[in-house]
Amino acid sequence: MSSIEYLRIFADEDGCSHFEIEKIDLVTNNYAPPAPSLNTSTLEAADNSTFLELPVGWYGDWHPTPVRQWLILMTGMCEFEAGDGERVTRKAGDVVMLDDLIGKGHQTKVLGEESVRIAAIHFSRRKAAP
Repeated sequence: MSSIEYLRIFADEDGCSHFEIEKIDLVTNNYAPPAPSLNTSTLEAADNSTFLELPVGWYGDWHPTPVRQWLILMTGMCEFEAGDGERVTRKAGDVVMLDDLIGKGHQTKVLGEESVRIAAIHFSRRKAAP
């Protein structure tokens, strides 16, 4: 089975943000007939989408995400810092789920000499309990 790995930034019950690596399983699906079958994830309803550009040198101090959202990095590289002090770097091609809707949130910093362009997909509802 194929899968896509992503970084999830979430807040615990005390509002402190943390990182965890999760994955989305892909299964063979007849997605776009008559084209051959391909691997897809389960469909999930989304509310809005937008493109973002974080310019070179951009720094977002502590902030919770305004809405639960996927971030798909298309260019550049940035560093995220969680409330627990852990830092991770993500680059073009990486996927991040922002799910830290409460607490002090996370920090984001553009690294290098290229702006970070992001496709963001917004969800109005929280993730369903497992």
